[in-house]
Amino acid sequence: MNRREVVYVVSDSVGETAEFVVKAVSTQFNGGHVDIRRNSFVQSEEDIDEIINMARQQSSIIAYTIVIPSLKEYIDRRAAVENIRAIDLLYPLMNAFEEKFHREATHRSGLMRQLDDDYFRKVEAVEFAVKYDDGQDPRGLLYADIVLIGVSRTSKTPLSMYLAHKGYKVANVPLVPEVSPPEELFKIKKNKCFGLIITPDKLNAIRKERLKSLGLTSQASYASYERILEELDYAEKIMKRVGCPVINVSHKAVEETASVILDILKNERSYK
Repeated sequence: MNRREVVYVVSDSVGETAEFVVKAVSTQFNGGHVDIRRNSFVQSEEDIDEIINMARQQSSIIAYTIVIPSLKEYIDRRAAVENIRAIDLLYPLMNAFEEKFHREATHRSGLMRQLDDDYFRKVEAVEFAVKYDDGQDPRGLLYADIVLIGVSRTSKTPLSMYLAHKGYKVANVPLVPEVSPPEELFKIKKNKCFGLIITPDKLNAIRKERLKSLGLTSQASYASYERILEELDYAEKIMKRVGCPVINVSHKAVEETASVILDILKNERSYK
């Protein structure tokens, strides 16, 4: 391959998959020095005719990922008439899937992009939850999809991460009597804030276990009944001031609490 060859990448979606495969193959010949010309979102026979004409003039290869049957048939037919090599990068594997799993492909374009968008949205949400965990930066409350408030050991952090993996940007704020809650908490819409409460007995047991895991005595004020009642009373007053829904997490797994929150959000949207 002395001259720089041209490969037309054609897709009814973005075309990233086809371009990646072409690049991988090209490295096996001339170190990847191939002129790849991507044609994305091809939706009509006219689009294909234009690509066929350009490929014919330069004696190029066409590599495509087209899942719409009518367009696939058309590009195969036109390429055969013009004696152009057109390679379907998806059909052999799709055919194998259909034969093995006894299920027909949907033949809808753009599904991979939808999956990618969903993945990156989750990554962004997880990064958000880490950045705005435990009241680290109150400015995050203004940009969060969900805000969690409650005393220590009410599962705010694990709940934030669980919801983040579902694509929600979550910030959480611990409520401590000695620390005034951030002003941002009272500026957000109350229907995106959720107060987490717990019974004194359950919280006492959880905190004693926490102190034990840290090698500390269970007699510390952190786990004392008097301190717990003080914190819960303070948290209740803040939640009433915010006017947010309150969820008792005493006997709920993180998944159950998340389900309650998402149901409330869903019902809120249905009334709008």
